[in-house]
Amino acid sequence: MTAPLMHNSSATPADRSARPDAAPPGGPAAKTNPAQARRRWSGRSRKDFVVFLAMALPNLVLIGTFTYWPLINNIYYSTLDWTLGSASATVVGLQNYVTFFTSEDASKVLGTTAIFTVLTVGGSMVLGLLVALALNSKVRGTTFARSAVFAPYVLSGVGVGLVWLFIFDPGYGVLAWILRGLGQQSPQWINDPQLSLVMVIIVYVWKNLGYCAVVFLAGLQSLPRDVMEAAALDGANSFRRFFNISLPLLSPTTFFLLITTMLSSLQAFDLIRIMTPLGNGTSTLIYEAYLQAFGAYNRAGYSAAISVILFAILLVITVLQLRFVERKVHYS
Repeated sequence: MTAPLMHNSSATPADRSARPDAAPPGGPAAKTNPAQARRRWSGRSRKDFVVFLAMALPNLVLIGTFTYWPLINNIYYSTLDWTLGSASATVVGLQNYVTFFTSEDASKVLGTTAIFTVLTVGGSMVLGLLVALALNSKVRGTTFARSAVFAPYVLSGVGVGLVWLFIFDPGYGVLAWILRGLGQQSPQWINDPQLSLVMVIIVYVWKNLGYCAVVFLAGLQSLPRDVMEAAALDGANSFRRFFNISLPLLSPTTFFLLITTMLSSLQAFDLIRIMTPLGNGTSTLIYEAYLQAFGAYNRAGYSAAISVILFAILLVITVLQLRFVERKVHYS
């Protein structure tokens, strides 16, 4: 019978330090030697840090100068009762915000902003996905079609607005000429507040349709072909393959477009300014801020308060999207 191994409590410290599982002197929480910490910042680490500062510092300075500093100043201006061009201003605190939210125009401006954003984002993404599906087909002429679809996105918003004004003009427009040929009267797109909003939404969706289509097309072409082929072999038709496989795999692309198009729609200005200079039914938050500051009112402090409200809405929407919507995104 083999005798059980007994623990040798008389082992010397040298023996214990020679064992591979022995703890280092000072225990796991031993402090780092200051000399070792200084050596970490010497040589290559210090050089990498200098290179990082050389690359990042100019961008940080530019961002701080042209983004964050104006934002801080704008928040300060929103606490002033200041007429644009005046040499003096009165500090009123949060009175500009109270004035906006208690005014009759607040509900109209916020409602117009919500309608414009929802319809332009939804229309651009849905139509862009349909166009991307058509452009993903292997037929002749797709290269030209992709260029033609994307071209309006890179055109000037001022030029696009002027061209579409000529189309929608109820007296001399192309659309009015076509309707008169059919025995119909042209709607008053420019004079009717509701139709003015519809007109701007149509043009904005048309202009940004190509951007969504190209991004969706890139997402469609990056889908794994083996998964699609396996689903086809299992008997899934094109309808089921799209909704059960392609659409879930496109969730990162959809999430990206949702954020970018929503931020773009909330800041849309050029088309609204050209097509409806007086904001007749198309006064979104950003355009209302412009009218208050540079229109007939010259209320710079009140305009700054509206701009801060828009910034807060953009920040909240972005945080909510990153916090909740991203949970539904499927990253392969």
